[in-house]
Amino acid sequence: MTHMPTIRDEDWRYADGDALASLTPSDLDVWHDVVLEPGETRAKDLVLDDSHPGIHRARLTVGEGARAEIFAIASAAAYTRLELEVRLARGAHFQFGGVTIGGGEATREFVTRVTHAEPEATSEQVVRSVHWGQATGNFLGRIEVARDAQKTDAVQDFKGLILEKGASTNAKPELEIFADDVKCAHGAAIGQMDETARFYMAARGLPPEAARKLLVRAFIADAFAAHSDAEAQESLLDNALATLGDAV
Repeated sequence: MTHMPTIRDEDWRYADGDALASLTPSDLDVWHDVVLEPGETRAKDLVLDDSHPGIHRARLTVGEGARAEIFAIASAAAYTRLELEVRLARGAHFQFGGVTIGGGEATREFVTRVTHAEPEATSEQVVRSVHWGQATGNFLGRIEVARDAQKTDAVQDFKGLILEKGASTNAKPELEIFADDVKCAHGAAIGQMDETARFYMAARGLPPEAARKLLVRAFIADAFAAHSDAEAQESLLDNALATLGDAV
């Protein structure tokens, strides 16, 4: 029987408790399994808006020298969770860029577990969170480096932006390293809108709403910077900004 999670479980500690209570075992048994053959490159853009709330789970097995890229937005007005489990073979690469954004009372979260199982694999995760109202944005990212996975290079970069008092964002980065010749780093920062920059723009005649959107755009752009398709990158940015509406 599938273990039903609660907020007492470490991987679900920041989730919406009421949403978890309404889950059934079948909700958690749905995994999308993806296998990339050696040398293959595959990219996927995900927009988890009001048409796609809920829990989305995927397992990626990335073959030798293969490259997997996922770029995601979580903006639904109900509890939304994207959960990724990734296993990297020798010389493989995993690229994740994600943005949780929105207001209301919803919790939106990304949960990643990346296993560097063999030598010379690389991974980069860049996540941005923008929330207002009573909303919450979360990132729980775990990197595991196996004993024989020498020459691993893994990076996590999380930043949260709070637009209104009452909103919150949480980050829980984890590194578990058993190899000794590796480069692994993670960073997390949470703050509010840069009022100096907004004042600077207003002083030069830029309307407050336009200034705010420009600042938010610049903030979230890093999450999609590694996207190889400029048109798709722009579309993701526009989609995320469309969620702002009249947010402060």
